[in-house]
Amino acid sequence: MKNLRRSFERFCYRNRNVGIPNLMTWIVLGNIIVYFVDMMDPSHSLVNLLYFNPYYILQGQVWRLFSFVLLDLWGEPNFIFMVFFVLFYYQLGVAVENTWGRCKFTLYYLTGIIFLDLAGMFFHTIVSPASLHLTLFLAYATLYPDATFLVFFIIPVKARFLALLPLAFFLYDLLQINAFPANLMPLFVLANYFLYFGSEFLNLFPMSWRVNADRVRRKAKPSNKAKTIQFPKAGSYEASHTTVNAPYHHRCTICGRTDISNPELEFRYCSKCKGYYCYCEDHINNHTHIQ
Repeated sequence: MKNLRRSFERFCYRNRNVGIPNLMTWIVLGNIIVYFVDMMDPSHSLVNLLYFNPYYILQGQVWRLFSFVLLDLWGEPNFIFMVFFVLFYYQLGVAVENTWGRCKFTLYYLTGIIFLDLAGMFFHTIVSPASLHLTLFLAYATLYPDATFLVFFIIPVKARFLALLPLAFFLYDLLQINAFPANLMPLFVLANYFLYFGSEFLNLFPMSWRVNADRVRRKAKPSNKAKTIQFPKAGSYEASHTTVNAPYHHRCTICGRTDISNPELEFRYCSKCKGYYCYCEDHINNHTHIQ
C-alpha cells in the first residue's frame, strides 16, 4: 500500500499541470449562476435538470452524475451566507490546488464525486454536494493545520481546531437514523479523504498531543529492548543531529517517522523554516513553514 501511494504521489507530481485549471473557480462560478437563475425562475427548471436523481440517470441523463455539485447554494435564502461560501471555498480550493498541483486536486474532487455517485445509485437516493465541500476544508486543515482564521473577524482559531466542525456535522448526520440512507453519505466522502491522506490526518492533532500519546503508549507497553528517546526541542541544532539516546538520524517534524522506523523514506531539511526542521519526502513540500 505504501509503494502504491508513493507511485501515485510521483504520478501526480510529474503531471501536476494536467487537469482542470482553476477547478474551484468554475465550481463556485457555476453555483453563483444557478443561484441567481433559480431566484428569477419560480419553476426551478434549471435545478430540476441538474440535481442528482437515480431514476433520470438510468434513463440516460448522465450529466446529473456531475452537475449536482453546482447546487450547494440552491435554496439558500441568506445572501450573506452565499457570499461567505463563495469567498471561503474559493480560497480553500486555490490553496489546495497550489499545494498539490492541478492533477491531484482534480482527481481528489473527481473521486469525491464518484464516491457520492456510487452511494446515490446504490441507496437510490438524492445526493447533496455539501459533504464533499466540507472535506475540502478537511484537506486544507490537514495541509495547513497552523493556518489561522478569524472567527467573527475577531477570534483567531487554527485550522486544525476548526476542522472539528465538519467532523461534528458528519457525526450529526450519521446519528440521524430516521434519515437513512442519506445519513450515510459522510462515510463515503470521508473514505475519499482518507484515500488521499491516510495517516496524514494526524496533522490535525498538535505535535505535542501526538508525542504525549506516544509516550503513554510506550509506558503502557514496556519492552526490555526499548531505549528511552530524548526528544530535543523542535528547531534546535540537536534536533537535526544524532544524539546518544536517539536510535535514528532523521525524524520528520510532521508525522514523527524516522529513518529507522521507515528506512524506505528520504528525509530533507527545509531551508525556509527558521531552525533545523527535518521532514520526510511526504511532507518536505507539504507543510507550513515555521518562522
